[in-house]
Amino acid sequence: MRLNNLRFSETIMKAKLIMLGVCVLLVLAQLTGCTTGSSAEQTQDSWVVHDMSRPRPPVVTPGEQPGQPPSNAVVLFDGKDLSEWVSAEENEPARWKVENGYMEVNNETADIRTKKSFGSCHLHIEWATPVRVRGRGQGRGNSGVFIMSSYEVQILDSYDNDTYPDGQAAALYGRKPPSVNACRPPGQWQSFDIIFHRPIFKDGKVRRRATFTVFHNGVLVHDHYELTGGTWWRGPHAISEYEEHPDKLPLMLQNHDNPLRFRNIWLVELPEKPL
Repeated sequence: MRLNNLRFSETIMKAKLIMLGVCVLLVLAQLTGCTTGSSAEQTQDSWVVHDMSRPRPPVVTPGEQPGQPPSNAVVLFDGKDLSEWVSAEENEPARWKVENGYMEVNNETADIRTKKSFGSCHLHIEWATPVRVRGRGQGRGNSGVFIMSSYEVQILDSYDNDTYPDGQAAALYGRKPPSVNACRPPGQWQSFDIIFHRPIFKDGKVRRRATFTVFHNGVLVHDHYELTGGTWWRGPHAISEYEEHPDKLPLMLQNHDNPLRFRNIWLVELPEKPL
């Protein structure tokens, strides 16, 4: 009988200890906001769900038509002049042709770049290759959009025009082909919407790589792709690596000796993500 009473007492003691442990865990969970199913469950940025004291997002007026700049955009070309651009080599006024609401590459001049510098951004740009088809491969309707003057999204007449895949329209040049070929016929207006997050460098090394999300004519062709290096051409089978640069640099458009046209260029600067 004594042995049975002793075993019963030990069982009760173990049960009490287990219940005490569970209570301690529940209290700790409540203190750290980890309780599941609670109306006071917190989000990752420490605001409780449906908290009316949470700051409201700023109001932005969208463009009247798809593709038009919202009210928080920096307009880089509205079809009127090149006041936001300079020659990329001479740092003199850009001398590309402007007429009928578009700019056109002047083959007698250099690339052009923006006067202002930018880092992470959402860029919208519209472009058209020549109606009259000349050349083939990389010689047909070639240009490029260089984010931060460094990372190229390729422009090319890729409508029924074969070339190496990492150099066709919407490719991250030399690094990543687009997931699909969404190119329109020559002469038709096309668009890029590019969501770009800049690389972060420290002590001469890249600590976080650049990422690209790209829509070509509204079709997703790069989905938060992490760029593995630079995109400057270094030879038939060579491309540049990452090289440390400032946090903000100009946007550049390439003169590749083809009369490309551009219109409706704007961007929205994006907040930087900490490491």
